Amino acid sequence: MSDFVQANKISAAGQVLSRLRENMQRTIKGKDEVIEQVLVALVAGGHVLIEDLPGVGKTTLAYALSRSMDCGFSRIQFTSDLLPGDVTGVAIYDETERNFVFKKGPIFANVVLTDEINRATPKTQSALLEVMDRGRVTVDGVSHEIGAPFMVFATQNPVDYEGTFPLPESQMDRFLMRLHMGYPEGKDELTILRTVRTSYDAIELNPVVSADEIKELQETATQVFIEDSVLEYLLKLITATRTEAEFKSGISVRGGLALRVAAQARALVNGRDFVLPDDVVELVVPVWAHRLASLRPTGDAMEERRTVTSLLKRIVGAIELPV
Repeated sequence: MSDFVQANKISAAGQVLSRLRENMQRTIKGKDEVIEQVLVALVAGGHVLIEDLPGVGKTTLAYALSRSMDCGFSRIQFTSDLLPGDVTGVAIYDETERNFVFKKGPIFANVVLTDEINRATPKTQSALLEVMDRGRVTVDGVSHEIGAPFMVFATQNPVDYEGTFPLPESQMDRFLMRLHMGYPEGKDELTILRTVRTSYDAIELNPVVSADEIKELQETATQVFIEDSVLEYLLKLITATRTEAEFKSGISVRGGLALRVAAQARALVNGRDFVLPDDVVELVVPVWAHRLASLRPTGDAMEERRTVTSLLKRIVGAIELPV
């Protein structure tokens, strides 16, 4: 690819991302870093898990993203009585056709919000494994493609675990990033308090990008250059997690690839066609923390998160950045 064509692609990507970011900021106040991380996940073609306290804007963030794109959107409220077929769809006998016809479930959308994902049973949670990994659903031996772009945006509450089923490692591994909203700053919360909107259903945002533009963004991200020295640095980080005595196990090959793809996406989101070591550093925690567990868990989810995050930051601080 010529430098001129590449420059044009980077410029076009920047314009699309700028429209998306500005549109989301109209609703999400004071959370520019979280918005950027969501855009990184979108550009990387990954899924996002938002884990935080109730009422801090997790669902609103998902709505703001989905309504900024001219794409299909669906919301699934996960509960203990939700069945796998309620998510993926089922084959129903059609008397007119004299055959079984597949009725698509709500997972068939470009952006899918799965609210309180850990309130569903493990059996229902497992219904998401194939679709999040391959972008397709297999029912009665027949595969049905979701179509691109496809992004699962899941929320869960780390504090109230009564009546919940913690996500297994295989499910957590399907999420590219785990993000946290946190409380807004005082001036931003004052702006929120001044608004008359009290529900995310009242969000008034018009689509500013198309599905084709999102697919072009994702294709461009795969062409972002990553130097061998950065890849070698990434490998040192991976190896360090596998030799860290405080971790139950280290980062898998899938986890390493996830960070590489996310770093390429972050470079594009920041207007570059090459990856910097800082892209890797900034994404280590959101991409890896949910894939790791400490050897001596306390049983407190938030304390576990802090422990893993602290260990990851220690590893990053101990490994010299490439020049």
